[in-house]
Amino acid sequence: MLHKELTDNIKKVLNSADLIYKNEDYTSATILYFKVLFMVLDFIILKNTGATPKDHTERFRILEDKFPILYTLLDKYFKIYRSTYSASIDKKTCGEIKENVNKTIKEFKIEV
Repeated sequence: MLHKELTDNIKKVLNSADLIYKNEDYTSATILYFKVLFMVLDFIILKNTGATPKDHTERFRILEDKFPILYTLLDKYFKIYRSTYSASIDKKTCGEIKENVNKTIKEFKIEV
């Protein structure tokens, strides 16, 4: 059941992120794309370990241990997520996050 809830949430938030991106609010869209990325990573972790991480720290640890490529992706972009609290995000940066989120969804064949 949790798998279905996660995929439903991924779909809803991804649709919202895409709408906000189209409205050219790249900071808000980036925040939502990161939310989708976290849910996608949690889905992958759940599918492979049977549990979801309780926070960002645990997510990083699990990814580093079991999914080093996904760890590298998250580690590379996490500072952008943290910067959304105090800075505006431009279209190029938002587009890069969006592209990586969609690529990860496709790569892991997550139905959205």
